[in-house]
Amino acid sequence: MREKIIENDLRKAVLADGGLCPKFVSPGMDGMPDRLVLLPGGRIAFVEAKAPGKKPRPLQLRRHEQLRRLGFDVYVLDDPGQVPGILREVMNRDPA
Repeated sequence: MREKIIENDLRKAVLADGGLCPKFVSPGMDGMPDRLVLLPGGRIAFVEAKAPGKKPRPLQLRRHEQLRRLGFDVYVLDDPGQVPGILREVMNRDPA
């Protein structure tokens, strides 16, 4: 299974929950996660999509930690079965 398929599964699930899941591109800031998850009620998270069994690169891990220190949720998604749990966590978190 390719990363693109997993990313598309995430996007469809977020849309079905009434949210948005734009591709996140940040020129000049390498290592940022692939997708923003924007759910009703002001809930936001970053998601790094990976092919099954693949891990984030060291730069991506540093960027994830930087975002977490700022109070954001960051998830690494490498299995479509993770999507419902990620969305449940984001929806249950108090908005910033």
